[in-house]
Amino acid sequence: MIKDISFLKVADLAIAMAPRLVFEEDHEDFWDAYLLNLKDEPIYSVIVNSSGYGEIEGEPRRTTSLRYFWERIEPQTAVKIEPVYKAVFGLTSEYWVSFVYKDYLYDKQYMFVPGIFDEMHLCEIPLLRRQGVMIR
Repeated sequence: MIKDISFLKVADLAIAMAPRLVFEEDHEDFWDAYLLNLKDEPIYSVIVNSSGYGEIEGEPRRTTSLRYFWERIEPQTAVKIEPVYKAVFGLTSEYWVSFVYKDYLYDKQYMFVPGIFDEMHLCEIPLLRRQGVMIR
């Protein structure tokens, strides 16, 4: 029965978005999304599903769903997931992350809602040592 299944909470994992640096290509139009393994051990079989949805100028919009896979992500490591075009910041960006840690399959949803990219929400992103938006 479902009550017999233990659901462990995801800890020490984050999704962050940071603007591209001035010397990077398309730095004015794109930010980059990163997965941060803040654990002291690696995680395995990592799958990230990304999609966006909402309205732009009163019209319903939905982005393509994309999936990414890493066999192993080392501890205290940030990996780039994808570029994010600034024109879609008006949409909700959703990231589902599944991974194996200590023989248990974890799953968590991260959502970047419209307005989260405002300057008042910026913070220092660990591992990247840059300003951006991060959800743990």
